[in-house]
Amino acid sequence: MSQNVLITGGTGLVGQRLTQLLLQEGYQVSYLSRSKEPINGVHVYAWDIENGSIENGAVEKADYIIHLAGAGVADKRWTSSRKREILESRTKSADLLYKTLQRGSHQVKSVIAASAIGYYGYDTGNALITEDSPAGDDFLADVCQQWEFSVGQIRQLGIRTVSFRIGIVLSPQGGALAKLLQTIKVGAGAAIGSGKQYFSWVHIEDVCRAFMKAMTDDTMEGIYNLTAPNPVTNEQLTKQTADVLEKPLLLPNVPGFALKLGMGEMANAVLGGSNVSSQRLQATGYHFLFPELKPALEDLLIE
Repeated sequence: MSQNVLITGGTGLVGQRLTQLLLQEGYQVSYLSRSKEPINGVHVYAWDIENGSIENGAVEKADYIIHLAGAGVADKRWTSSRKREILESRTKSADLLYKTLQRGSHQVKSVIAASAIGYYGYDTGNALITEDSPAGDDFLADVCQQWEFSVGQIRQLGIRTVSFRIGIVLSPQGGALAKLLQTIKVGAGAAIGSGKQYFSWVHIEDVCRAFMKAMTDDTMEGIYNLTAPNPVTNEQLTKQTADVLEKPLLLPNVPGFALKLGMGEMANAVLGGSNVSSQRLQATGYHFLFPELKPALEDLLIE
C-alpha cells in the first residue's frame, strides 16, 4: 500500500515540483489548502489557519507531512501588514499542525519543514555560516526563528522533525532567477550593490530531493542548511547567467540606494548575503545533483 504525504504550500514553486517527484516514486499526495478544489489531480483537504481548523482525515491519513506554507517574502513591498502576514502565515500554520497532531490519533512518521538562511541575518559577510552560527537580528531572521520554534513544538510529541534552512532556490518558473532572467534577456542585467555579497543558491531539484531523503531517513533530525556546496557572489551569478543565455552585460552595478528606493526594507536582503555551508546535510550521505552553478544554470535555462 502506498504511503500518503500531506503537503502544505503544495501549489508553490517547491511544492509543485516535489509533488511530481513524489507521485513518480509511488507516493499518494494530498494538500492542505483554503480551497477544497482538487489541484493538479491532487486531493485537497481544507484548512482555516485563522480559525484553527483542519478537515477530518487530512492528518489522520498522512504518513508524512511536508510543511512549506508561507506568504511569499519577495512578492510584495514590506508594509507592516505584509510583514505580519509573512510571519503569521508560517507560525500559525505550524501551530495548527502541532495542535492537530497533539489532539488526534495519527500515524505520522516525520514532519519536514521549510525555513530559510535568512535566519542568519541579511549580511554575514565572508564568514562561513553553519547551523551553529547565531541568528541575525533583522526582520527575516526573527521570522525564521519563530517559524522554527513553531515547528519545533512538533518534536515534543515524539515525531521526528527536520527544518531546512533553504538558500536562494533557482528555478526559471519563479523566485530570484526568474527576475534576473527578465533583466538579462532585455539587455538590462547588472550586478546589485557591490556585487561581492555571497549568494548561497540551490537548484530546485536538490531542494525537493533533500526533502524526500529527510522524509524517510530516520537518522536525520533537527536543523540543516539546504544550499549548494559552492556559493557564488552576486556578480558571479549575474555573469554566469548572462553567459549561459549568451547575452551581454552592458550596465554598471545597480546602486544600493536605488534598490532601497524601489524595494524599501526588502532591499537589505538583496544587498547582503551569506556564505552558507551545507556540510551537515552532506554528512548524511546526500549528494547534490548540482553542486556547481554553471551546470545548474545550463540545466535550468537550456532547453
